[in-house]
Formats: sequence, C-alpha cells, structure tokens
Amino acid sequence: MFDLAAFLEAFLQALQQTFHGRVWFAGLQGSRARGEETAGSDVDLVVILDVLHPEDVAAYDKLLDRFAARSMLCGFLSGKAELLAWDRAELFQFCCDTKPLLGSLDAVLVLVKREDVQRAVKTGLCTVYHGVVHNLLYEKNEEVLKALYKSAVFTVQAICFLETGRYVHRHTQLLQAVGAPEQKIVRTALALRSGTPVDFFGMAQDLLLWAQSRLTD
Repeated sequence: MFDLAAFLEAFLQALQQTFHGRVWFAGLQGSRARGEETAGSDVDLVVILDVLHPEDVAAYDKLLDRFAARSMLCGFLSGKAELLAWDRAELFQFCCDTKPLLGSLDAVLVLVKREDVQRAVKTGLCTVYHGVVHNLLYEKNEEVLKALYKSAVFTVQAICFLETGRYVHRHTQLLQAVGAPEQKIVRTALALRSGTPVDFFGMAQDLLLWAQSRLTD
C-alpha cells in the first residue's frame, strides 16, 4: 500500500538536497491533495525553482527515478519568473488546487483578479463544449467523456467561486455549494470516477447542454 506521507517526506528531503536552497515552492495537487484519491491516483507534484535551467529538468528527472512510485508521479516544474508571468486565468485553478508542502503561492494568487476567474470559466466552458461535440462526432470514446467531466468540475469550482466568493476544494462538497445544473455535472463526474457504467450519449448530451446553457446565458 502506498504511503503518501512517507513518500512526501522523502521527496522533499531529496528535492532540497538536489537543488540546495533553490526551491521556492513545493506542493501537491489533484485528488491526493483533496483527500479524494483512489489506489491508482497519480501523485501530482508541483515544484517551483528560483530559476529553471535545462539541466535542472534533467536533475529533477533523475530525482524522480529514485522512487519506487515513479510511474505514479506527475506534475508541474517551472521557474518562479515563468509562473509569475503565467496566464492568470490558469493561475486561479493552479493556486487554489495546490496544497503547499514548502513555501507559499500567496504572491502568485494575489495577481489573480475577478476578470481572470471569469475568463477561466469561459475558457473551461468552451473547451468542454468543443470537446463533447468532437467526441460525439469523431472519437466516440468513453475515456474522453470521463476526462471532459473531470475538466467540467474544475470549471464548476470557478463558477462557485464567482457566485459565492469561496473556493470549494473537495469535489464531493461542491454538491452543497452550487445550483442544480452544476450539481448534475458534479454528481455524474463523481459517479464516473467511482466506476459507474458510462451512458455515453446521455451523459454527453447532458454535458453539452450544460456548457451550451452557461456559454449563452
């Protein structure tokens, strides 16, 4: 059984030994950060260095190779300046979804304004809308549909923030924080995550109509 706490302790120690005080931030994202993981969930790591050089990418790759859980590891690596210059609509979800392990993202999150969150919602809805139509016409793939529902939940989190002023981390708790249309999307996403059989056309239609309604509202 994978011991997340033990892994993170060893990872942070190795990270600091490898980069010798150059780690500006380290954190954990995704389902393991929210406490909603399954046995096969990725370990989604965030590492921000003072400056990122090409050789740092190679050094980080070697660091990750030390761990038996290497196949479970994924995430984000960058330099501080690049992160501060990142698209602020993307920074909203990035910062809010990241659990700090070392350092803080407060200096990044303060850059994000309401209009950036609004753009994050618009972009998310457009991505879901196009993705559903494309999947219905071409891929006809259940895994693609599951990924689109997962993406839609992140958009619901941003909608919830705009409407209530608070960011709800746990997807299960979104059901009590949003209206009926968004509840339906979140409920389906959670069901798919737990292994509920896919009603491909029914679920795709629901997602398409939701994105369409939100986009044209």
